[in-house]
Formats: sequence, C-alpha cells, structure tokens
Amino acid sequence: MLMHELKKSDTKKKKALRRGRGNSSWRGNYSTRGLKGQKARSGWSQQPGFEWGQTPLHMRLPKMRGFKRYFKLVDNYSIINLASLEHNDGVKAGDVVTVDYLANLGFCSKGDAVKILGEGELSKKLTFNGIAKFSKSAKEKVEKAGWTIEE
Repeated sequence: MLMHELKKSDTKKKKALRRGRGNSSWRGNYSTRGLKGQKARSGWSQQPGFEWGQTPLHMRLPKMRGFKRYFKLVDNYSIINLASLEHNDGVKAGDVVTVDYLANLGFCSKGDAVKILGEGELSKKLTFNGIAKFSKSAKEKVEKAGWTIEE
C-alpha cells in the first residue's frame, strides 16, 4: 500500500466548536457578543414590543376619539358561485333566491351582503331577489338563460 492509496475513514467526525469559553474560543474573547453592555451579559432577553428608545407601536396607535379601523369601513360580501347553487339539493327549480333563503341553506349569515359569482353552470331556473351584487360573468349567464334578477 502506497501513501496516495490511503483513504480517510468515514467514521471520523469533526469535533464541535465550543464558543464563549475563554480567550482561545472561536471568534476571540467575546464570542460575537461585543464589549460589555446589556446584550453581552448572560440571561439577557429583549422585552416584547421594545423598540430601542423609539416609541413602541402600541403607544403610537390612536386611542378612543372616534378612531376607525379600515376593515370595519369595508363591505364584506358572502361569495356564492352558481355551481354551488346547482349542486345543492335544497335549491329547487323555480325558487326565489333571497338572502334569507341562502342563509337557511347555510351559504351565508342572515343580513349579510351577498355576491353571486359566475363559476360553473346553472341549469335550474331561479329568480334572484334582493341580492347585492353579481359578477359580470354571473349576470351574463343568468340573463342568457332567461332568468330574472330583481333589484
């Protein structure tokens, strides 16, 4: 056996580096912690919400005095596809579809604003009454089939 034919053993493992154990440790004396100060000490942890002297977010937000959150000002619509009306056994041909009717079937809550989307086909003849919005494709499919949309 010659010197160039020797191979390294697969079982040999490299020893793990021990950090922060005196002058000879990896990365020198302070082991990446810097010189003295709060963050160099053991047991230091940052308080949640602390922003290093800047006024924290929870103190910057307006309190009382009529502050409105944006999402409360936006109308939320319950979305219903034509395909889901087609596949539901509770929807019969000739029914008048209203918000209360859809709420009884479990599509939305009572008093919700409802928007009908045009995904899928609808073969049942229905009359839509009091529905807030229709997508362009849903309106085309309903009018093309000859059904009525009552405002």
